[in-house]
Amino acid sequence: MQDVVLVEKVDPDTELERLAAIYNAAGGAGIRLLNRFGGKAEALLAQLPPPVRDGLYEATERALWIAIRAAQGSRRAVPDQKPWVNTAVTTAMGAAGGFGGLPTALVELPATTTMLLRAIQGAAAEEGFDPGAENVMFDCVRVLAAAGPLAQDDGADLGFFSVRLTLTGSTAQRLIASVAPRLASALGQKLAAQSVPVLGAVAGGGTNFVYARYYQQMARVQFGLRKLAINSDIPHEELVDRLATRMSERLS
Repeated sequence: MQDVVLVEKVDPDTELERLAAIYNAAGGAGIRLLNRFGGKAEALLAQLPPPVRDGLYEATERALWIAIRAAQGSRRAVPDQKPWVNTAVTTAMGAAGGFGGLPTALVELPATTTMLLRAIQGAAAEEGFDPGAENVMFDCVRVLAAAGPLAQDDGADLGFFSVRLTLTGSTAQRLIASVAPRLASALGQKLAAQSVPVLGAVAGGGTNFVYARYYQQMARVQFGLRKLAINSDIPHEELVDRLATRMSERLS
C-alpha cells in the first residue's frame, strides 16, 4: 500500500477549517468534565505516591515498547476497527484497571497504551495511510507526544505536527525517548484518577474514554495534514503554519 491510496481534489482552506474544528473538538466536554471533577494536571500528578511518580518515565518507556510491538502484531490478526470500537475497548480497559486502584491501574497501563496506538493507527488508515509503513508507524507514535487531554490548551500541540520523522533501527530509541516524557505526564494524570479502588473503575473508564477520543482526533489532524500536503502539492510546513494561524485566531 502506498502512503496515500487516493489522491483527492480538495480546497485547502476548506480542509484546514475541517482540521481546525477537529483539533478544537479534541478538548471538548469530556475533558472539561475531567478537569472539573479530577482537578488540574499538576494536582492529579501530586496525588500519586512518590515511588510511582519517580518511576513513571521508565514505566511509560516500557509501555511504549510493548505497545509498538503489540500494535503491529495485533494488526495482522485483528483489522483496524471503527473509532467507536477502539474507544469502547479502551474505556473497558480503564474501568477494569481502575477497579483495584493503583496496583491494577499500573498493570493495565501497557494494554491501554497499545489500544491508544491501535486507535491512532486506525485514524491513519482512515486518511489513506498504511500503518504498517515504518514512517507512518513512527508518526503514529509521535501522536502520543501531544500535550495530553488535561494539558492547558494554548495551541502548543501544533508544534508536534511540524516535523516528520523517518527513523530506522536503533533510532527508534530516540523516538521513544522524545515521546515518553509528555506521555508520562498524561498517563500519570490517568493513574491518579484510577487510584481509588472501585471508584477508580468509573474514573478509569471515563479517563480512557476521553484519552482515546483525544488521541484519535489528534491523529486525524496529523494525518489529515499529511494527506492535504500530498493532494494539494502545498508544503507540509506551510500547511502547519496556516493551521496554526487559524488556531491562534480561534484562541485570541
